[in-house]
Amino acid sequence: MSRPVLDEAQIHPAIRGTIADNHADIITEVQAAIAANPIVVVGMAQNPFPRKARKLLQEAGLAYRYLEYGSYFSQWRRRSALKMWTGWPTFPMVFVNGVLIGGAGDLQKLIASGELPRMLRPSAAAAT
Repeated sequence: MSRPVLDEAQIHPAIRGTIADNHADIITEVQAAIAANPIVVVGMAQNPFPRKARKLLQEAGLAYRYLEYGSYFSQWRRRSALKMWTGWPTFPMVFVNGVLIGGAGDLQKLIASGELPRMLRPSAAAAT
């Protein structure tokens, strides 16, 4: 899968640093959480879908790390950096063994199909 991303050659050298550093702290924090936890849910306050994802994981008895960034009224610029990094347009962003699996609805489908437990098996993690 590929999606269009502006090639670095099409970005003036004077602004490349600005682009590279744009809210890099939030991306670094999420990357560290993904590296340290089998399941990571990235969400925001006031949005019911991160709550739904967390509830699904709790009901399935699965431990997860939750990161929350702002609400509908705050930190939207910081969250935009995550959207640009992942290409995923909404919250939550659910990662399983470092793989973005989508949002709450996608998580629900993986649980219902039995695929999520398979993804969490040590052999599945080694294969990715």
